[in-house]
Amino acid sequence: MFDPVIAPSGTLLGLLQRGRGDGTLHALAAPRAEALAALNHCVLDDPRQDWRVENRSLYYARLYLDLAGGLEEIEAHLFGAEDHLDDEESRTGLALSVLGHLASYGRQDALLLLRRYAAAGTNWAWALDELALRDDDAGLRALALPVLARFPATPEGEAELAATVRDAYEPRPWRLWAEDPRASVGARIRAAREQGSFDRWQRQLTPTGPRPGWSVRAVLDWAQEGHERGAELHLPAARCLVAVAGPEDRGTILDAARSGPDGARCAALHYLAEAQDPAVLDLVELAVNDGPRTVADAAVTAYGRMSGEAAVDRARGWIHRPDALGAAAAGTLACRGGSEDSPLVLGALRETIRSQGPDAPALYPLVDGAGRLGIACAAPVLRHVYRETASSELRGRTARALAATDAGFPTGFAVECLWDCEETTREVAALHAETGDVRVAERLRRLAVDPAEEAEVQTAVRQRIGPDLDLQV
Repeated sequence: MFDPVIAPSGTLLGLLQRGRGDGTLHALAAPRAEALAALNHCVLDDPRQDWRVENRSLYYARLYLDLAGGLEEIEAHLFGAEDHLDDEESRTGLALSVLGHLASYGRQDALLLLRRYAAAGTNWAWALDELALRDDDAGLRALALPVLARFPATPEGEAELAATVRDAYEPRPWRLWAEDPRASVGARIRAAREQGSFDRWQRQLTPTGPRPGWSVRAVLDWAQEGHERGAELHLPAARCLVAVAGPEDRGTILDAARSGPDGARCAALHYLAEAQDPAVLDLVELAVNDGPRTVADAAVTAYGRMSGEAAVDRARGWIHRPDALGAAAAGTLACRGGSEDSPLVLGALRETIRSQGPDAPALYPLVDGAGRLGIACAAPVLRHVYRETASSELRGRTARALAATDAGFPTGFAVECLWDCEETTREVAALHAETGDVRVAERLRRLAVDPAEEAEVQTAVRQRIGPDLDLQV
Protein backbone atom coordinates (compact mmCIF):
# COMPACT_ATOMS: atom_id res chain seq x y z
CA MET A 1 0.00 0.00 0.00
CA PHE A 2 1.33 3.41 -0.98
CA ASP A 3 1.49 6.20 1.55
CA PRO A 4 -1.74 8.21 1.30
CA VAL A 5 -1.67 11.68 -0.22
CA ILE A 6 -3.18 14.03 2.37
CA ALA A 7 -4.75 17.32 1.30
CA PRO A 8 -3.94 20.57 3.17
CA SER A 9 -5.49 20.82 6.61
CA GLY A 10 -7.56 23.88 5.67
CA THR A 11 -9.53 22.07 2.97
CA LEU A 12 -12.67 19.98 3.40
CA LEU A 13 -10.92 16.92 1.98
CA GLY A 14 -7.92 17.44 4.26
CA LEU A 15 -10.15 17.72 7.33
CA LEU A 16 -12.08 14.57 6.46
CA GLN A 17 -8.92 12.61 5.68
CA ARG A 18 -7.57 13.52 9.11
CA GLY A 19 -10.84 12.55 10.79
CA ARG A 20 -11.13 15.91 12.50
CA GLY A 21 -14.39 17.01 14.03
CA ASP A 22 -14.27 20.14 11.93
CA GLY A 23 -14.41 17.87 8.88
CA THR A 24 -17.93 16.78 9.79
CA LEU A 25 -19.00 20.33 10.67
CA HIS A 26 -17.63 21.73 7.40
CA ALA A 27 -19.14 18.89 5.36
CA LEU A 28 -22.58 19.56 6.80
CA ALA A 29 -22.24 23.23 5.89
CA ALA A 30 -20.85 22.60 2.38
CA PRO A 31 -22.86 21.86 -0.78
CA ARG A 32 -24.03 18.25 -0.44
CA ALA A 33 -22.47 17.07 -3.72
CA GLU A 34 -19.08 18.50 -2.72
CA ALA A 35 -19.27 16.93 0.74
CA LEU A 36 -20.22 13.51 -0.63
CA ALA A 37 -17.42 13.64 -3.21
CA ALA A 38 -14.86 14.32 -0.48
CA LEU A 39 -16.37 11.62 1.74
CA ASN A 40 -16.28 9.01 -1.01
CA HIS A 41 -12.67 9.93 -1.79
CA CYS A 42 -11.72 9.16 1.81
CA VAL A 43 -13.60 5.87 2.04
CA LEU A 44 -12.35 4.53 -1.30
CA ASP A 45 -8.73 5.65 -0.79
CA ASP A 46 -7.93 4.96 2.87
CA PRO A 47 -6.10 8.05 4.23
CA ARG A 48 -4.84 6.50 7.46
CA GLN A 49 -1.13 6.21 8.20
CA ASP A 50 -1.74 3.06 10.24
CA TRP A 51 -5.17 1.40 10.05
CA ARG A 52 -4.36 -0.73 13.10
CA VAL A 53 -4.37 2.22 15.52
CA GLU A 54 -6.47 4.86 13.71
CA ASN A 55 -10.24 4.88 13.45
CA ARG A 56 -12.27 6.28 10.57
CA SER A 57 -15.12 3.88 9.82
CA LEU A 58 -17.67 5.08 12.39
CA TYR A 59 -16.74 8.70 11.64
CA TYR A 60 -17.42 8.25 7.91
CA ALA A 61 -20.53 6.13 8.49
CA ARG A 62 -22.07 8.83 10.65
CA LEU A 63 -21.39 11.39 7.95
CA TYR A 64 -23.05 9.18 5.32
CA LEU A 65 -26.10 9.14 7.58
CA ASP A 66 -26.07 12.90 8.16
CA LEU A 67 -25.74 13.56 4.42
CA ALA A 68 -28.20 10.80 3.45
CA GLY A 69 -25.46 9.59 1.14
CA GLY A 70 -25.96 6.75 -1.31
CA LEU A 71 -23.60 3.80 -1.60
CA GLU A 72 -23.16 3.68 -5.38
CA GLU A 73 -19.50 4.72 -5.24
CA ILE A 74 -18.70 2.10 -2.61
CA GLU A 75 -20.50 -0.55 -4.64
CA ALA A 76 -18.53 0.30 -7.78
CA HIS A 77 -15.30 0.20 -5.78
CA LEU A 78 -16.02 -3.19 -4.23
CA PHE A 79 -17.22 -4.91 -7.38
CA GLY A 80 -14.91 -3.32 -9.93
CA ALA A 81 -12.38 -5.29 -11.97
CA GLU A 82 -9.58 -4.17 -9.64
CA ASP A 83 -11.02 -6.34 -6.90
CA HIS A 84 -9.76 -9.39 -8.79
CA LEU A 85 -6.33 -7.86 -9.42
CA ASP A 86 -5.52 -6.37 -6.00
CA ASP A 87 -6.16 -8.68 -3.05
CA GLU A 88 -4.69 -6.36 -0.40
CA GLU A 89 -7.09 -5.88 2.51
CA SER A 90 -6.17 -2.19 2.63
CA ARG A 91 -7.98 -1.57 -0.68
CA THR A 92 -11.43 -2.50 0.61
CA GLY A 93 -11.14 -2.82 4.40
CA LEU A 94 -12.23 0.72 5.25
CA ALA A 95 -15.21 0.60 2.87
CA LEU A 96 -16.36 -2.71 4.37
CA SER A 97 -16.04 -1.36 7.92
CA VAL A 98 -18.11 1.70 6.97
CA LEU A 99 -20.78 -0.60 5.54
CA GLY A 100 -20.73 -2.57 8.78
CA HIS A 101 -21.45 0.52 10.85
CA LEU A 102 -24.16 1.65 8.43
CA ALA A 103 -25.77 -1.78 8.72
CA SER A 104 -25.76 -1.45 12.51
CA TYR A 105 -27.62 1.86 12.09
CA GLY A 106 -30.30 0.03 10.08
CA ARG A 107 -29.17 0.79 6.51
CA GLN A 108 -30.48 -2.26 4.64
CA ASP A 109 -28.60 -1.30 1.47
CA ALA A 110 -25.31 -1.57 3.40
CA LEU A 111 -26.25 -4.99 4.76
CA LEU A 112 -27.11 -6.26 1.27
CA LEU A 113 -23.82 -4.97 -0.12
CA LEU A 114 -21.89 -6.78 2.60
CA ARG A 115 -23.74 -10.02 1.83
CA ARG A 116 -23.00 -9.72 -1.88
CA TYR A 117 -19.34 -8.99 -1.29
CA ALA A 118 -18.95 -11.81 1.21
CA ALA A 119 -20.28 -14.15 -1.47
CA ALA A 120 -18.24 -12.86 -4.40
CA GLY A 121 -15.51 -10.43 -3.30
CA THR A 122 -11.80 -10.96 -2.85
CA ASN A 123 -11.71 -9.59 0.72
CA TRP A 124 -14.69 -11.76 1.65
CA ALA A 125 -13.38 -12.69 5.11
CA TRP A 126 -13.49 -9.05 6.25
CA ALA A 127 -17.07 -8.70 4.99
CA LEU A 128 -18.02 -11.92 6.76
CA ASP A 129 -16.59 -10.59 10.03
CA GLU A 130 -18.71 -7.44 9.66
CA LEU A 131 -21.79 -9.56 9.02
CA ALA A 132 -21.02 -11.83 11.97
CA LEU A 133 -21.61 -8.86 14.26
CA ARG A 134 -24.72 -7.50 12.52
CA ASP A 135 -26.57 -10.02 10.36
CA ASP A 136 -29.22 -12.47 11.49
CA ASP A 137 -28.80 -16.24 11.44
CA ALA A 138 -30.73 -16.66 8.19
CA GLY A 139 -28.55 -14.17 6.36
CA LEU A 140 -25.37 -15.87 7.54
CA ARG A 141 -26.62 -19.38 6.75
CA ALA A 142 -27.32 -18.30 3.17
CA LEU A 143 -23.62 -17.53 2.71
CA ALA A 144 -22.39 -21.01 3.60
CA LEU A 145 -22.38 -22.44 0.07
CA PRO A 146 -20.74 -19.46 -1.72
CA VAL A 147 -18.04 -19.21 0.95
CA LEU A 148 -17.29 -22.94 0.99
CA ALA A 149 -17.14 -22.95 -2.82
CA ARG A 150 -13.92 -20.97 -2.46
CA PHE A 151 -12.24 -24.07 -1.03
CA PRO A 152 -11.96 -26.96 -3.51
CA ALA A 153 -12.60 -30.48 -2.22
CA THR A 154 -8.93 -31.41 -2.48
CA PRO A 155 -6.34 -32.03 0.24
CA GLU A 156 -4.96 -28.55 -0.35
CA GLY A 157 -8.41 -26.96 -0.28
CA GLU A 158 -9.38 -28.79 2.91
CA ALA A 159 -6.14 -27.71 4.57
CA GLU A 160 -6.79 -24.09 3.59
CA LEU A 161 -10.34 -24.33 4.91
CA ALA A 162 -9.11 -25.76 8.22
CA ALA A 163 -6.63 -22.89 8.59
CA THR A 164 -9.34 -20.32 7.75
CA VAL A 165 -11.79 -21.76 10.28
CA ARG A 166 -9.06 -22.01 12.92
CA ASP A 167 -7.93 -18.40 12.47
CA ALA A 168 -11.35 -16.79 11.92
CA TYR A 169 -11.59 -13.47 13.76
CA GLU A 170 -15.36 -13.83 14.28
CA PRO A 171 -16.33 -17.52 14.76
CA ARG A 172 -20.12 -17.08 14.71
CA PRO A 173 -20.72 -17.91 10.99
CA TRP A 174 -18.56 -21.03 11.18
CA ARG A 175 -20.40 -22.24 14.28
CA LEU A 176 -23.74 -21.76 12.53
CA TRP A 177 -22.53 -23.60 9.45
CA ALA A 178 -21.20 -26.48 11.55
CA GLU A 179 -24.81 -27.14 12.58
CA ASP A 180 -26.00 -27.38 8.97
CA PRO A 181 -27.46 -30.86 8.25
CA ARG A 182 -26.01 -30.97 4.73
CA ALA A 183 -22.87 -33.05 4.46
CA SER A 184 -21.37 -30.55 2.02
CA VAL A 185 -21.66 -27.84 4.70
CA GLY A 186 -21.98 -29.02 8.29
CA ALA A 187 -19.84 -32.15 8.04
CA ARG A 188 -17.17 -30.30 6.12
CA ILE A 189 -16.98 -27.45 8.66
CA ARG A 190 -16.85 -29.88 11.57
CA ALA A 191 -13.99 -31.76 9.93
CA ALA A 192 -12.16 -28.48 9.34
CA ARG A 193 -12.58 -27.49 13.00
CA GLU A 194 -11.21 -30.84 14.13
CA GLN A 195 -8.23 -30.48 11.81
CA GLY A 196 -7.55 -26.99 13.15
CA SER A 197 -7.56 -28.27 16.72
CA PHE A 198 -5.22 -31.11 15.71
CA ASP A 199 -2.84 -28.60 14.09
CA ARG A 200 -2.67 -26.59 17.32
CA TRP A 201 -1.99 -29.76 19.30
CA GLN A 202 0.83 -30.74 16.94
CA ARG A 203 2.46 -27.31 17.28
CA GLN A 204 2.31 -27.59 21.06
CA LEU A 205 3.97 -31.00 20.93
CA THR A 206 6.80 -29.83 18.67
CA PRO A 207 8.00 -26.48 20.05
CA THR A 208 11.05 -24.98 18.36
CA GLY A 209 12.12 -22.55 21.05
CA PRO A 210 14.16 -22.88 24.26
CA ARG A 211 13.73 -25.91 26.48
CA PRO A 212 13.93 -26.19 30.27
CA GLY A 213 17.52 -26.59 31.30
CA TRP A 214 18.98 -24.44 28.54
CA SER A 215 22.08 -22.49 29.55
CA VAL A 216 22.75 -18.80 28.99
CA ARG A 217 25.05 -19.71 26.12
CA ALA A 218 22.35 -21.85 24.50
CA VAL A 219 19.84 -18.97 24.66
CA LEU A 220 22.36 -16.54 23.14
CA ASP A 221 23.13 -19.04 20.38
CA TRP A 222 19.38 -19.43 19.71
CA ALA A 223 19.04 -15.64 19.36
CA GLN A 224 21.97 -15.57 16.95
CA GLU A 225 20.60 -18.43 14.86
CA GLY A 226 17.30 -16.61 14.56
CA HIS A 227 19.05 -13.42 13.47
CA GLU A 228 20.98 -15.28 10.78
CA ARG A 229 17.80 -16.68 9.25
CA GLY A 230 15.99 -13.33 9.42
CA ALA A 231 13.89 -13.96 12.53
CA GLU A 232 14.77 -11.42 15.23
CA LEU A 233 14.43 -13.31 18.51
CA HIS A 234 16.28 -10.96 20.85
CA LEU A 235 13.18 -9.99 22.85
CA PRO A 236 12.01 -13.55 23.59
CA ALA A 237 15.64 -14.52 24.13
CA ALA A 238 16.01 -11.74 26.70
CA ARG A 239 12.95 -13.09 28.54
CA CYS A 240 14.52 -16.54 28.49
CA LEU A 241 17.71 -15.10 29.98
CA VAL A 242 15.67 -13.72 32.86
CA ALA A 243 14.61 -17.30 33.63
CA VAL A 244 17.98 -19.03 33.27
CA ALA A 245 20.67 -16.46 34.14
CA GLY A 246 22.27 -16.30 37.57
CA PRO A 247 24.85 -13.93 39.11
CA GLU A 248 27.64 -16.15 37.81
CA ASP A 249 26.48 -15.54 34.21
CA ARG A 250 26.79 -11.74 34.30
CA GLY A 251 30.27 -11.75 32.75
CA THR A 252 29.14 -13.88 29.82
CA ILE A 253 26.16 -11.61 29.14
CA LEU A 254 28.29 -8.45 29.44
CA ASP A 255 30.76 -9.86 26.93
CA ALA A 256 27.93 -10.68 24.54
CA ALA A 257 26.48 -7.17 24.90
CA ARG A 258 29.88 -5.58 24.30
CA SER A 259 31.25 -7.58 21.38
CA GLY A 260 29.11 -10.65 20.67
CA PRO A 261 27.54 -11.50 17.30
CA ASP A 262 24.62 -9.27 16.40
CA GLY A 263 21.68 -11.49 17.46
CA ALA A 264 23.24 -12.46 20.78
CA ARG A 265 24.35 -8.88 21.39
CA CYS A 266 20.81 -7.58 20.92
CA ALA A 267 19.41 -10.17 23.33
CA ALA A 268 22.06 -9.38 25.93
CA LEU A 269 21.39 -5.63 25.72
CA HIS A 270 17.66 -6.17 26.22
CA TYR A 271 18.29 -8.45 29.19
CA LEU A 272 20.68 -6.02 30.86
CA ALA A 273 18.30 -3.11 30.31
CA GLU A 274 15.44 -5.09 31.84
CA ALA A 275 17.65 -5.97 34.79
CA GLN A 276 18.72 -2.30 35.21
CA ASP A 277 22.33 -3.48 35.22
CA PRO A 278 24.66 -0.57 36.10
CA ALA A 279 26.82 -1.28 33.04
CA VAL A 280 24.03 -1.25 30.47
CA LEU A 281 23.92 2.49 29.78
CA ASP A 282 27.56 2.56 28.71
CA LEU A 283 26.97 -0.52 26.58
CA VAL A 284 23.94 1.11 24.95
CA GLU A 285 26.01 4.16 24.06
CA LEU A 286 28.79 1.95 22.70
CA ALA A 287 26.33 -0.01 20.55
CA VAL A 288 24.80 3.16 19.10
CA ASN A 289 28.19 4.75 18.40
CA ASP A 290 29.99 1.74 16.95
CA GLY A 291 27.56 -1.12 16.37
CA PRO A 292 25.82 -2.16 13.15
CA ARG A 293 22.33 -0.84 12.46
CA THR A 294 20.52 -3.86 13.92
CA VAL A 295 22.46 -3.64 17.18
CA ALA A 296 22.10 0.14 17.40
CA ASP A 297 18.34 -0.07 16.92
CA ALA A 298 18.06 -2.80 19.56
CA ALA A 299 20.14 -0.74 21.98
CA VAL A 300 17.88 2.29 21.53
CA THR A 301 14.77 0.16 22.00
CA ALA A 302 16.22 -1.47 25.11
CA TYR A 303 17.07 1.91 26.57
CA GLY A 304 13.58 3.22 25.83
CA ARG A 305 12.12 0.45 28.01
CA MET A 306 14.21 1.40 31.06
CA SER A 307 12.48 3.23 33.88
CA GLY A 308 15.09 3.75 36.57
CA GLU A 309 16.53 7.04 37.78
CA ALA A 310 19.87 6.22 36.16
CA ALA A 311 18.19 6.12 32.73
CA VAL A 312 16.49 9.46 33.39
CA ASP A 313 19.74 11.04 34.54
CA ARG A 314 21.61 9.79 31.48
CA ALA A 315 18.83 11.14 29.25
CA ARG A 316 19.66 14.67 30.36
CA GLY A 317 23.06 14.25 28.75
CA TRP A 318 21.89 12.35 25.67
CA ILE A 319 18.91 14.51 24.74
CA HIS A 320 21.05 16.83 22.61
CA ARG A 321 22.30 13.99 20.40
CA PRO A 322 20.96 14.35 16.82
CA ASP A 323 20.27 10.63 16.45
CA ALA A 324 17.84 7.93 17.56
CA LEU A 325 19.40 7.75 21.01
CA GLY A 326 18.80 11.47 21.45
CA ALA A 327 15.16 10.98 20.46
CA ALA A 328 14.83 8.11 22.92
CA ALA A 329 16.38 10.25 25.65
CA ALA A 330 13.85 13.00 24.92
CA GLY A 331 11.06 10.44 25.19
CA THR A 332 12.45 9.20 28.50
CA LEU A 333 12.46 12.69 29.98
CA ALA A 334 8.98 13.36 28.62
CA CYS A 335 7.59 10.18 30.21
CA ARG A 336 9.64 10.01 33.42
CA GLY A 337 11.39 13.33 33.96
CA GLY A 338 10.49 15.93 36.55
CA SER A 339 9.35 19.53 36.28
CA GLU A 340 12.99 20.62 36.05
CA ASP A 341 13.16 18.81 32.71
CA SER A 342 10.35 20.85 31.15
CA PRO A 343 12.69 23.16 29.17
CA LEU A 344 14.50 20.15 27.69
CA VAL A 345 11.23 18.47 26.70
CA LEU A 346 9.86 21.67 25.20
CA GLY A 347 13.07 22.19 23.25
CA ALA A 348 12.94 18.64 21.91
CA LEU A 349 9.29 19.08 20.95
CA ARG A 350 10.03 22.25 18.98
CA GLU A 351 13.10 20.79 17.30
CA THR A 352 11.31 17.59 16.30
CA ILE A 353 8.50 19.53 14.64
CA ARG A 354 10.99 21.82 12.90
CA SER A 355 13.16 19.03 11.57
CA GLN A 356 10.71 16.15 11.07
CA GLY A 357 7.28 17.73 10.70
CA PRO A 358 3.96 17.23 12.54
CA ASP A 359 3.71 13.49 11.83
CA ALA A 360 7.06 12.38 13.27
CA PRO A 361 6.83 9.24 15.46
CA ALA A 362 9.16 10.93 17.94
CA LEU A 363 6.39 13.44 18.71
CA TYR A 364 4.18 10.91 20.48
CA PRO A 365 6.04 10.76 23.82
CA LEU A 366 6.94 14.47 23.63
CA VAL A 367 3.30 15.49 23.24
CA ASP A 368 2.36 13.22 26.13
CA GLY A 369 5.19 14.70 28.18
CA ALA A 370 4.10 18.25 27.52
CA GLY A 371 0.72 17.38 28.96
CA ARG A 372 2.10 15.32 31.84
CA LEU A 373 4.46 18.10 32.90
CA GLY A 374 1.83 20.80 32.32
CA ILE A 375 4.09 22.91 30.08
CA ALA A 376 1.74 25.83 29.43
CA CYS A 377 4.07 27.55 26.97
CA ALA A 378 3.92 24.42 24.79
CA ALA A 379 0.28 25.15 23.91
CA PRO A 380 1.01 27.06 20.66
CA VAL A 381 3.21 24.20 19.43
CA LEU A 382 0.60 21.64 20.42
CA ARG A 383 -2.12 23.57 18.59
CA HIS A 384 0.05 23.43 15.46
CA VAL A 385 0.43 19.64 15.79
CA TYR A 386 -3.30 19.28 16.36
CA ARG A 387 -4.15 21.16 13.17
CA GLU A 388 -1.54 19.67 10.86
CA THR A 389 -0.91 16.05 11.80
CA ALA A 390 -2.43 13.42 9.53
CA SER A 391 -2.44 10.90 12.39
CA SER A 392 -5.68 10.84 14.35
CA GLU A 393 -3.89 8.92 17.11
CA LEU A 394 -1.33 11.71 17.53
CA ARG A 395 -4.07 14.33 17.35
CA GLY A 396 -5.89 12.57 20.19
CA ARG A 397 -2.77 12.60 22.33
CA THR A 398 -2.36 16.27 21.49
CA ALA A 399 -5.93 16.99 22.55
CA ARG A 400 -5.21 15.43 25.96
CA ALA A 401 -2.06 17.52 26.26
CA LEU A 402 -3.97 20.68 25.32
CA ALA A 403 -6.57 19.92 27.98
CA ALA A 404 -3.74 20.11 30.53
CA THR A 405 -1.88 23.11 29.10
CA ASP A 406 -4.27 25.38 27.16
CA ALA A 407 -6.84 27.44 29.02
CA GLY A 408 -8.73 28.00 25.76
CA PHE A 409 -9.17 24.30 25.03
CA PRO A 410 -12.74 23.93 26.48
CA THR A 411 -14.13 26.61 24.19
CA GLY A 412 -11.81 25.86 21.26
CA PHE A 413 -10.61 22.51 20.00
CA ALA A 414 -12.61 20.59 22.61
CA VAL A 415 -15.82 21.55 20.83
CA GLU A 416 -14.81 20.08 17.48
CA CYS A 417 -13.30 17.05 19.23
CA LEU A 418 -16.85 15.91 20.03
CA TRP A 419 -17.11 14.95 16.34
CA ASP A 420 -13.59 13.46 16.11
CA CYS A 421 -13.00 10.02 14.57
CA GLU A 422 -11.20 8.67 17.67
CA GLU A 423 -13.31 7.62 20.63
CA THR A 424 -10.57 8.56 23.10
CA THR A 425 -10.56 12.08 21.65
CA ARG A 426 -14.34 12.31 21.92
CA GLU A 427 -14.02 11.17 25.52
CA VAL A 428 -11.58 14.01 26.30
CA ALA A 429 -13.95 16.46 24.62
CA ALA A 430 -16.95 15.16 26.56
CA LEU A 431 -15.08 15.85 29.80
CA HIS A 432 -13.85 19.34 28.89
CA ALA A 433 -16.01 21.01 26.20
CA GLU A 434 -17.79 24.12 27.41
CA THR A 435 -21.48 23.28 27.67
CA GLY A 436 -22.55 26.89 27.20
CA ASP A 437 -22.07 26.32 23.47
CA VAL A 438 -25.40 25.11 22.07
CA ARG A 439 -23.56 22.76 19.69
CA VAL A 440 -21.92 21.04 22.64
CA ALA A 441 -25.15 20.39 24.50
CA GLU A 442 -26.84 18.97 21.42
CA ARG A 443 -23.85 16.80 20.50
CA LEU A 444 -23.57 15.39 24.01
CA ARG A 445 -27.23 14.45 23.91
CA ARG A 446 -26.72 12.61 20.64
CA LEU A 447 -23.63 10.76 21.85
CA ALA A 448 -25.42 9.74 25.03
CA VAL A 449 -28.06 7.78 23.11
CA ASP A 450 -26.08 6.63 20.06
CA PRO A 451 -25.97 2.79 20.21
CA ALA A 452 -22.69 2.75 18.24
CA GLU A 453 -20.86 5.05 20.64
CA GLU A 454 -18.18 3.60 22.90
CA ALA A 455 -19.10 3.04 26.54
CA GLU A 456 -16.19 5.20 27.77
CA VAL A 457 -17.47 8.17 25.78
CA GLN A 458 -21.00 7.74 27.09
CA THR A 459 -19.67 7.47 30.64
CA ALA A 460 -17.83 10.78 30.17
CA VAL A 461 -21.00 12.35 28.78
CA ARG A 462 -22.99 11.24 31.80
CA GLN A 463 -20.42 12.82 34.08
CA ARG A 464 -21.41 16.16 32.57
CA ILE A 465 -25.11 15.68 33.26
CA GLY A 466 -26.23 18.29 35.76
CA PRO A 467 -28.14 21.52 36.16
CA ASP A 468 -26.17 23.11 33.31
CA LEU A 469 -26.95 20.29 30.85
CA ASP A 470 -30.30 18.58 31.14
CA LEU A 471 -29.78 15.31 29.28
CA GLN A 472 -32.55 12.79 29.08
CA VAL A 473 -30.95 9.37 28.59
